[in-house]
Amino acid sequence: MKTRRLVLRPQQLSDAGSIAEALSDFQVARMLRRIPAPYHRQDALEWLIMRTVGTAPGWDFAITCADDTLIGVVSVEERDGEWQLGYWLNPAHSGKGYMTEAASAVTERFFQHMPDETLYSGVFADNAASLRVQEKLGFRVIGCHEIYAASRSTMVTHIDTAVTARTFRPSRA
Repeated sequence: MKTRRLVLRPQQLSDAGSIAEALSDFQVARMLRRIPAPYHRQDALEWLIMRTVGTAPGWDFAITCADDTLIGVVSVEERDGEWQLGYWLNPAHSGKGYMTEAASAVTERFFQHMPDETLYSGVFADNAASLRVQEKLGFRVIGCHEIYAASRSTMVTHIDTAVTARTFRPSRA
């Protein structure tokens, strides 16, 4: 899948080094629920094996630039009967609108295939940038709860969000 500036492609085992490099940065890992700290290449390989075998095709994307450099990941997965949008971006590429562009493309694809579903997501309360991405796309805050963050080894406040096909606002970045 292509956007104006990005290529979203299936993840592959060769992405392990780029993933490990980004997720070994505590500033990235601390914003993700299931990522341990420290994060190693072996963690990335195990995760990629699980994702490439256990995920429905077409919903798990490496975010790449034109030169195929992996700069992040965006995915939709069914968890506990709900469709969940998740993502992360290498901090070297933040502040350029890439995540809004990638998340918009995947959300738009989701609603093309499942127009009657609700897409859920959320952010840790101290991740204002990620909440802004979701708000730009039409996600609304629907709740708040405490959740365990593996990299922080503690409970943190999680803001729950949701969007429907009717409230979705595609990014035209």
